Amino acid sequence: MTAYLITYPKGQGEDTHIEDPHLTLTLHRGWAILSDQHGPCLVVPHSAGATVTRIDPDDTGNDTSNVQANTG
Repeated sequence: MTAYLITYPKGQGEDTHIEDPHLTLTLHRGWAILSDQHGPCLVVPHSAGATVTRIDPDDTGNDTSNVQANTG
């Protein structure tokens, strides 16, 4: 299952974990946009300084970081 972890600088917001088999990440005009088959479901502005990390379990069940984008 596709999953992302959004982490914010300390004191800037709560970390968020989002997962969906159809989840995709797009970076567009200063926004990190997470969408599923129905459209955008979470957007993070560049100004938030958040880091978006893709975390998917590998064959052994361990999480692996495949993609990382810094919005700040």
